[in-house]
Amino acid sequence: MAGGINQSGGLGADDLTENSEINVTPFIDVILVLLIIFMVAAPLSTVDAPVDLPVSTAKPQPRPDKPVFLTLKSDLSILVGEQTVATEGLASALDMLTRLDREQRIFVRADQSVAYGEVVRLMNALRAAGYLKIALVGLEGADGRAATPAEAQP
Repeated sequence: MAGGINQSGGLGADDLTENSEINVTPFIDVILVLLIIFMVAAPLSTVDAPVDLPVSTAKPQPRPDKPVFLTLKSDLSILVGEQTVATEGLASALDMLTRLDREQRIFVRADQSVAYGEVVRLMNALRAAGYLKIALVGLEGADGRAATPAEAQP
């Protein structure tokens, strides 16, 4: 006897049963590819403005999920995140980045060679813009010794 698709004997030879199982293998492949893409892209999305920070011996505080960094470089240029802004446009850039949440903490990083007066001017500009929660960022180190770049935890 020859084999066929329908073994029911001749009645209803045109009726084939439907296969209702979902093949999840392509779905898993897509998820694994997305996972690899995000693992590669995540380190690239961090803020990395080159600045020579002073060393601090204070105990580090927990870092929020999406911190707002304000950087004052040695040439007195101001960066909000990685965007260079003028002092006049500082308030609008921060408002756009924080979505007008003036209770959000602003992390100020200033180059070690910047004069103290310039840092105070920047903090006054932040106060004038309505941002009163300011955190100063420094490199971690013990007893004032300079931390190596591998030890740096901004």
